[in-house]
Amino acid sequence: MQASLVDIAFEEPPFSLLDERLRQRLAEGVDLHYFEALAQPLVPGAVGEAVYIIHKGEVAELAADSALPDAATLDKAQREGLDAWVSLRIGHYTAGDLFGALTLLNGHCRTRFVCEQETLCYQLPAELFFSLCDECPAFGEYFQHSLSDKARLLAAQRDTRQGASRDQAGFMLARVMDCMRPPLKLAASASIEQGVKAMQTAGADSLIISVEGRQGVVTRTDLLNALVIQGLAANHPLASLGSFALVAVTAEEYLFQALVQMTRHRVARVVVKERLTPDAAVVGVIELTDVLGFFSNRSQLVSLEIERASDMAALEQASARLPEMVRALAMQGVHMRHAMALLSALNGRLIERTFAMLVAEEHRASSCLMLMGSEGRGEQILKTDQDNGLIIADGHQWPENEDTLQRFSDALAGLGYPPCPGNIMVSNPEWVATESRWRGKIARWCAGRDGEALMNLAIVFDARASGGNEALVDSLRGHLVRHATRDELLLSHFARPALHFSTPLTLFGSLRSPRHGIDIKKGGIFPIVHGVRTMALERGVMATGTFARLEALVSDGRIEASDSADLAEALSLFAELRLRQQLRHLEEDEHGAGAGGASDSRRDGQDKTTAAREAGSRNLIITQSLSSLERDLLRDALSRVKDFKQRLSHRYHLEY
Repeated sequence: MQASLVDIAFEEPPFSLLDERLRQRLAEGVDLHYFEALAQPLVPGAVGEAVYIIHKGEVAELAADSALPDAATLDKAQREGLDAWVSLRIGHYTAGDLFGALTLLNGHCRTRFVCEQETLCYQLPAELFFSLCDECPAFGEYFQHSLSDKARLLAAQRDTRQGASRDQAGFMLARVMDCMRPPLKLAASASIEQGVKAMQTAGADSLIISVEGRQGVVTRTDLLNALVIQGLAANHPLASLGSFALVAVTAEEYLFQALVQMTRHRVARVVVKERLTPDAAVVGVIELTDVLGFFSNRSQLVSLEIERASDMAALEQASARLPEMVRALAMQGVHMRHAMALLSALNGRLIERTFAMLVAEEHRASSCLMLMGSEGRGEQILKTDQDNGLIIADGHQWPENEDTLQRFSDALAGLGYPPCPGNIMVSNPEWVATESRWRGKIARWCAGRDGEALMNLAIVFDARASGGNEALVDSLRGHLVRHATRDELLLSHFARPALHFSTPLTLFGSLRSPRHGIDIKKGGIFPIVHGVRTMALERGVMATGTFARLEALVSDGRIEASDSADLAEALSLFAELRLRQQLRHLEEDEHGAGAGGASDSRRDGQDKTTAAREAGSRNLIITQSLSSLERDLLRDALSRVKDFKQRLSHRYHLEY
């Protein structure tokens, strides 16, 4: 076939891995092959003669022992996207996708490929395929890459494509090593006077000391307080002045991750270590002034605005700029895990500052605000519904709390966090209780094991503190873990919702309506989040985020490192695809509002059913809008979800 007539996306992996000469050879070596509907290009046990690249049509990959659909069933599936046989699909391939490579590499076909409609494919002969693999090993390796490997390939591809635009906002991808300063180290026996002079000479605001193997920081403020407030002599040793609870990052991390840590821990500096272990050497220091100087005049930075806000109007102004920051992160291809961490820290700080502005100090010291749901796990990008609760220390008197907490919920709504449809927020007295009453609730939920009780247990297990006495949340979650860890029956009930939604490997292809898209939250995100949550509860893992829970479960030996990496990558992919859809809806809403507020007036008139349907559409992913590599990644990711659910079913006896 003439190369000029071949319509193959050579700019997409795996073909982009080939050089121009090999692409030309591929284009000249393929032939067009036509398959009728229900034809089987590959069957179980077949040796295989070619790799097939779909030009037009759809092909389903089915389990080896699956029953084939008849023409009527197939037609119904094409029209409705749903039918019993379709649940047996392992994968679904459309224009631009290829299949058959693993058959050649493995020596035989392990599944069955069925054309769901008349299909036209480019046929790449086995001999030419192996020749390309030999001359370009990366091409051959692509077909056996893990999900993590393919995700890195997608990131590299985006780096190349974005080029200049990435340079214009490269600060979002700056590393800690780009901004850190060398640590000023002094002996712990050195005097305050020596410390002051050393800082003055080095132009530093802090120094590092070591006491009995523990590394600590002494700041300029520490020295000033020691001399002026404590009245210590200038020859007093530094050892007693150090702070040894260090917040640390590594040099390879993104610079904005250092900002995340400063925001979350409310500190003005972090130390840079070779690795994140207690005994690792300090190799640098990042000051808040360094970060802000590096990010100077960048419209995306809202952290400083949040910290400087003196009233709710200033907080609202800072909050309004978060969507702009989200867009910048998405445009620059920042990994979703890092983007989640940054946005979660900023959202948490916004909510914490609001709590501090509206709740008197005496009540904050004897209570703790809990953030729950995706905000509690630190996995929310755009603002979500309010999911919060309050623990009040036993014995503390706060008779007017209902009025105060209603004002707090109203203030959050003003910042862009809408009320929770399930009314899980502090303006609802059911989610405000003393320590003792909360423990009683948990005991009743563990004993009840009904759907609402299990949901409430999951909500509390994901909770993190955001203002007030953080020890109250830690104590409550510890109480929950002690109740649940050894209760096999409770864990079985708790795990079951992970299987409630089918894995949407059945909904790929040329679908006629957006309602037939993939609900990525139900089919992809929730099974991972809840399955990992269950395993964490069983093992007493106190981390709240899914990524941190996966790492802890690997350390505990509960899950293999490779499986953890694939689940983490799958969750990141789902979050990215969902974010794109949410940003599209956000832009539509903004355009609607700009055209005379039509969007707001429409929303005001919606009933709850319509609102829920619109919210659900923000989770729908239409696969035709994805690149070939993204579809390949999505297939792989959903397959990992399906395998994970099977392991959950076996571990918690859900098949019974």
